[in-house]
Amino acid sequence: MVLVNRGSASASEIVAGALQDLDRAVILGQRTFGKGLVQTTIPLSYNAQVKVTTAKYYTPSGRCVQMLDYSNRNEDGSVGHVPDSLISEFKTRNGRKVFDGGGIIPDIKVESGEISQLTISLLTQNVFFDFATKFAYENPEIPSVEEFRITDEIYTNFVQFALKDSFKYETQSERELKELEKIVKREKYYDRAQAELEALRSKLMNDKETDLISFKEEVVQFLRDEIVGRYYYEDGQIQTNLINDIQLHKAIEIIKDQSKYTSILSSDFENKQQLGMKISVLHKKESSEESSSLEEYFYEATTN
Repeated sequence: MVLVNRGSASASEIVAGALQDLDRAVILGQRTFGKGLVQTTIPLSYNAQVKVTTAKYYTPSGRCVQMLDYSNRNEDGSVGHVPDSLISEFKTRNGRKVFDGGGIIPDIKVESGEISQLTISLLTQNVFFDFATKFAYENPEIPSVEEFRITDEIYTNFVQFALKDSFKYETQSERELKELEKIVKREKYYDRAQAELEALRSKLMNDKETDLISFKEEVVQFLRDEIVGRYYYEDGQIQTNLINDIQLHKAIEIIKDQSKYTSILSSDFENKQQLGMKISVLHKKESSEESSSLEEYFYEATTN
């Protein structure tokens, strides 16, 4: 059983792809990053170097995992993805269908949950970090990683700490509403729609205390991870993360079911992620600030 996600790149993709092609492991998780090029650095004068692509990675079935097509740039110089017309079908040793042109598609797809904007703000503004530091100063020790829990008392103290810390966050809904208002004003419909926009704003306006309660289950996981790290360091954080790891629990479930595990590797197994798959690029036009995010380099898989 091999677990992969969108961050699995280069050599890890080749190992996963090789095991998949030879039907020696079930690949579980998300489509991998799609880095199938090999670069060689050539020294230049003044301590400079130029990096040149000199080879490509291929799996045993003959497929290349490269996602971005550098050989055919767009008119503006940006790099596009391998087009659908160039996607080729390959077969594993047992006759299962697999495809090239965009990372390794897992045999069993398990997506990780989305993180709320509230949690992202608590992370980026170091609210978790600061509270964990204060907690560790006031509590010399805690139970073992397996036994430690965020009690109602601890969470109440965290909520009070976060509200006193005056952290700020804005939901995507609020940002989109602001953009809508700009468009409405530009098109001179604001007077006509003002009442509806105000009503929508009041419904979408975030309330920190209410949201901290609504997203408690999610926030608790990150808070527990941060506090455990103060006492048991990186090893403790890894153990904490594994407790709620969706992919890990799904992998264990499949491993325990030997008949299901074997059926996945057989030629009769119809992988809906592989068969009937239309591979398309993300057509989102992100802002320049967001364009560097990894999501721009990922494919979205949509069934016909």
